[in-house]
Amino acid sequence: MALFKRGDVYWYEFVYGGRRYRKSANATNQRVAGEIERAFRTALAKGDVGITERKPVPGFHTSMDDFLQWSAEEHAAHPRTHVRYKTSSAALLRFFGDTPLDKITPEEVERFKTVRAGEFKTVRGKDKGARVKTKKRVRPATVNRELACLKAQFNFAIKADLMVRNPVSRVKFLAENNQQTRVLSHVEERDYFAKATPLLRDVARLILETGMRPEEVYTLRPENVDLVRGVLQVPHGKTAAARRLLRLTSGALEVLRRRMTGLEGPYVFPCESDPARPIPKVNNAHDRAVKDSKIAPLRLYDLRHTWATRAAMSGIDLVTLAAMLGHSRIQMVLRYAHPTQEHQTQAMEQLERFNAEQQIAAFERQSAMTQ
Repeated sequence: MALFKRGDVYWYEFVYGGRRYRKSANATNQRVAGEIERAFRTALAKGDVGITERKPVPGFHTSMDDFLQWSAEEHAAHPRTHVRYKTSSAALLRFFGDTPLDKITPEEVERFKTVRAGEFKTVRGKDKGARVKTKKRVRPATVNRELACLKAQFNFAIKADLMVRNPVSRVKFLAENNQQTRVLSHVEERDYFAKATPLLRDVARLILETGMRPEEVYTLRPENVDLVRGVLQVPHGKTAAARRLLRLTSGALEVLRRRMTGLEGPYVFPCESDPARPIPKVNNAHDRAVKDSKIAPLRLYDLRHTWATRAAMSGIDLVTLAAMLGHSRIQMVLRYAHPTQEHQTQAMEQLERFNAEQQIAAFERQSAMTQ
């Protein structure tokens, strides 16, 4: 017998007659829960509890199809979640094939994690106008997203009474380097923009001027922009905080006025091959600009980090900064804002001056009182 708590209520789990039972005792007292479990076991032995046929366990491929079909409906309001699951499913399907779901053990999940972390993926791009293919090792973040998809798939199967345990819950995810400290200096910014394509310059400028996420820039629509009032509406996001109104700087306004002049399609940044769709990415152009400008390695997303750091250094408080970045929690801002050593030195000097001034003022007050 095994008793465990979910919230404030005890559940029991045991195997009887080759079948596993897991039920809520609807009791908050452990002793009472134990008595309820023993009573249920006795009823089983007497045949007073009907035993229903266990549902057949599907193969992994069939289970994944069912999960993705459910995900498309469940995450209709946040389609990027479903797209992420669908993308992650490719590597999982290659590894597990059509293995019965109940035959996938934590050991097999660990093996997937190890094998996948050692794989390489082909990245297509251009180098001096020629199409090239390069191989890059699969990142820990990618493996973790795939493990998260697998975990969600098993949870879906458990809710359908196909499984009783999730093997992924016993597997530790790979360590990720979430501390992003790459901030673009103003000199690097000048060199980077000198080598950027016109499209990349506009995308990068908007990120640096507004702190928007790259995908928010890609999917920007003309109706989201009010050039007269000088504001921009971000209408979509995974949380309510992501949907926000931003005041545009003169630099951002210049980019948007030029992009929206004579625009006919539904997006400010339309896809070259299909104007009815937004541009997919500018990563290849970004990588070339970084390489040609000879600056230190930089992700496109680091331009958002750069905006946040500059905003924090300018004196914007964390509550306001979180709202402008589209975060619901202040803690998230700490991953983005990285004051430079020079700024920290200036802050320490400012604190030293403040303490000295307060000390002098205190001595003067004390002298005045003693006279």
